[in-house]
Amino acid sequence: MGNSVATLGFQLTAVAVPVQVYAITRSSFWVGLLGGVGLLPLVFFGLWGGAIADAVDRRRLVLVSSLLEWLCTGMLLMQAVLELNNLGLLLGLVAVQAGAFAVSSSTWGAVVPRLLPVGSVPAANTLSFTASNLASVFGPLLAGLVLSRWSFAAAYGLDAALFTVTLYAALRLPSIPPLERGGSLGLRSVIDGLAFIATRPVLLLSFGVDIAAMVLAMPKALFPEAAAEFGGGSAVGWLFAAIAIGSVLAGLTSGWIGRVRRQGVALVLAVIGWGLAVAGAGLTHHLWAAVALLAVAGAADLVSAVYRQTILQTYAPDEMRGRMQGVFIVVVTGGPRLGDLRAGVSAAVFGLHPAWVGGGLVCALLVGFALLSPALRRYGAGSGPSAG
Repeated sequence: MGNSVATLGFQLTAVAVPVQVYAITRSSFWVGLLGGVGLLPLVFFGLWGGAIADAVDRRRLVLVSSLLEWLCTGMLLMQAVLELNNLGLLLGLVAVQAGAFAVSSSTWGAVVPRLLPVGSVPAANTLSFTASNLASVFGPLLAGLVLSRWSFAAAYGLDAALFTVTLYAALRLPSIPPLERGGSLGLRSVIDGLAFIATRPVLLLSFGVDIAAMVLAMPKALFPEAAAEFGGGSAVGWLFAAIAIGSVLAGLTSGWIGRVRRQGVALVLAVIGWGLAVAGAGLTHHLWAAVALLAVAGAADLVSAVYRQTILQTYAPDEMRGRMQGVFIVVVTGGPRLGDLRAGVSAAVFGLHPAWVGGGLVCALLVGFALLSPALRRYGAGSGPSAG
């Protein structure tokens, strides 16, 4: 519940920052560059934060990293109140916040399998993703309302207020020290985690298909420009909310997800569906059709996200889970940032719609090749490392 409330606030900032950057620069290129700026700290602190989560009390690490996120939001609020409109300051705050987010998210992901039995992990992930996506529906819609009627400062201020709920949730966690002593905070621990993934084709390919989906087919950096084509106003809120709307609807009807045995095949098919739906959304010139197709993409994304997270949490031993979640966070949040950069540059070179549609089609085509892997095709619910 704490994370879901915080996600509602986070979505306000996630919409306000790119809209503010677009208002300053009038360029989708600079909006896309937001993803590139946050990528390096996201990768570094995602990998290192996962290693830390395997060596220290995970509750304490969540508290420290979440507090840094909250302070960055406060700084965004201050720059908006002072009307600085400084592009460099915005980019810098995005970079710091990305690093803190990487550490906190890596740690949260490693907490779940310590609190629940293995058989409940898929249902827990579905519930978590659905609750967060529900917040991701109302957050952008609320952001569109706040930005159209009030100001950037109002959006950042509301985010800062809501984020205090996740700090309270972290305080209520029990102490979660490592089950096995001996984990380190250095580079060697990070390398061991990457080596574990490199020798398991199932994990490697599950990360690969997600990278393809997010880098090639994520259209969010194009939403401010697209919203202007659709007439402005609340259009930007609907575009940012559309993917989450589909994810929520899929989550509410997701009882079947835990009963699927061929989880590897289901993962690939869901990502192919994501790419095709995104491409379709880029072809339309009507807001309602774009929102509907993005919602279909969001439903496919929810399915693929549950399978990716479940495979990762049940495949890796507990002493590796922090590092696995670190890589997971790098991929699932770093991928969209690369996708923002890709979309922004492509739009600057080829135009809005070719950048949008082309990415979705290329994603669907490339991800299909993952089914050529016998390890991924055979992977089923409850399979262990021997399946890889």
